[in-house]
Amino acid sequence: MSKKKIVQKLIIISGSPCVGKTAVADNLFYSYENSAHLDDDWVWRVNPFSFDDPRNPNINKNMSYVLSTYLNLNFNYVVLSSVRMIYQTIRESMLKDITAKDYMTIGFTLTCSEKTLIERHKKRGDTNEVSFEWLRLEHHPNDYVINTDNKSVTEIVGEIKSIINQLEND
Repeated sequence: MSKKKIVQKLIIISGSPCVGKTAVADNLFYSYENSAHLDDDWVWRVNPFSFDDPRNPNINKNMSYVLSTYLNLNFNYVVLSSVRMIYQTIRESMLKDITAKDYMTIGFTLTCSEKTLIERHKKRGDTNEVSFEWLRLEHHPNDYVINTDNKSVTEIVGEIKSIINQLEND
């Protein structure tokens, strides 16, 4: 009996600030053997940050390079957490420069209610104005959308893994 080859997965976790992207991505990464994790804040953290900054295309090239490296080194699960991946043009720009072949991209958009977003901002001591703009953006068309209201990180990771397992068994 031959062992089924695992298709590598690039798992994208996107959503508004304070919906739980980093915590979920971190826990998802640790839940899988032979996995890697990249948070886009690690690649491009500048002040002030603006989506209109002409240097932004460099972020995508940096992320594509790191993700290509992880995939080319045969990590089975590569997790990317990024608020910027909400935007289809940014996501497509980053994905097109990945050099690895034969991997599956699975996107998840995390969301929550405005009330939950306010509570999370307060809980983490964020004094910036809470913006609901991100919550109102259209989700990436191919993403699975998970509402994080009243759910633990463990529950959300369980939902994501259930979807991934289902895709692996199809």
